[in-house]
Amino acid sequence: MSWNFFLDVLSGVNKYSTGIGRIWLSVVFIFRLFIYVAAAEQVWKDEQADFECNIRQPGCENVCFDYFFPISQIRLWALQLILVSTPSLLVVLHVGYRKHREKRYNKKLYEDTGSMDGGLWCTYIISLIFKTGFEIGFLFTFFWLYGGLNVPRLVKCDMRPCPNTVDCYIARPTEKKIFLYFMTAASGLCIVLNVCEMSYLIIKQCWKYGVKRYNLNIKTYQPQKFQQCDHKLTSGDQHQGREGSHSCNTRQPKKLSARMITFKPFAYCMLYFLCFFQGSG
Repeated sequence: MSWNFFLDVLSGVNKYSTGIGRIWLSVVFIFRLFIYVAAAEQVWKDEQADFECNIRQPGCENVCFDYFFPISQIRLWALQLILVSTPSLLVVLHVGYRKHREKRYNKKLYEDTGSMDGGLWCTYIISLIFKTGFEIGFLFTFFWLYGGLNVPRLVKCDMRPCPNTVDCYIARPTEKKIFLYFMTAASGLCIVLNVCEMSYLIIKQCWKYGVKRYNLNIKTYQPQKFQQCDHKLTSGDQHQGREGSHSCNTRQPKKLSARMITFKPFAYCMLYFLCFFQGSG
């Protein structure tokens, strides 16, 4: 199998990823892709040829192998790697679309075509959701098909056309079990990294939204002077209906404390969350 296109896709996504996203790419490259190509393919290379039963009934071994391994484990892992990495194409295509728009209109439409804001932020979040969903879906499928990560040395098969219950032997069961544990742990680590990256991006976006709202309120707020006048009317002035002397004290509006400046964006962020959950409910 050629992995050149797969590697090019992941290398392109690395330009627009966050720090957590680059860690995810390292896990996919080193702990999954390289291990798969260098070792796992050799362990499962001739799994059907090495599957032997203690009977020479024509078709018995094929039926038993298909029963215990409806989908080849190594091919299932390969399909998972491909589908998990495919959503990253959305980010690359979105950046390419931005560059195409600037080239088409021959002017600068974005401060940075790869900046994580606006539509690109939504595309990145969607790609993370798809990647996490594929990871969880494949783990569920694997456990549903094989009932866990255990690879027994001996399995008993009574499927037709076998005349009776026969013993079948799986090649390299311990080695396969080790690789299954390793690949499952790497998949679980990728799920954790995806969830952490989504949380980081959402919190960062909400914080930027809160700071932006706060700065907007500061700009639109025009300090005004308030005058507090104490009118003093003399008894003679009261009888004559004239205004007496009055004194005015000018006072400035209170300055915002540093604690208030720090708290305001956080308050807007929490208000954004409450409105979002109330709207979704």
